[in-house]
Amino acid sequence: MQSIHTGDNVKMLAGKDRGKTGKVLHVFPTRNRVLVEGLNKIKRHTRARQQGQKGQIIEREQAVNFSNIQLICAKCNKATRVGFRLEGETKVRFCKRCKAIT
Repeated sequence: MQSIHTGDNVKMLAGKDRGKTGKVLHVFPTRNRVLVEGLNKIKRHTRARQQGQKGQIIEREQAVNFSNIQLICAKCNKATRVGFRLEGETKVRFCKRCKAIT
């Protein structure tokens, strides 16, 4: 089970956007990849599909590996590792720094 979910704030640990933060848009657990808003942007060159239409360059995000991002705790606002524990019958995520449930 991966510790990153859609809507989490994460920090980039590697690559050209190292140190930047963003919100997780989509998680691909089978490929171990995450799509983060505003990070790892690529330029996609598209051709004109119809006569009279122009070709263009579209800039969009590309998925990054789980190992290159780290969760930002909502309480202590720092990049942290994530732990899991049972509280009653439910399994919850918690911040390893401040022990707050995320």
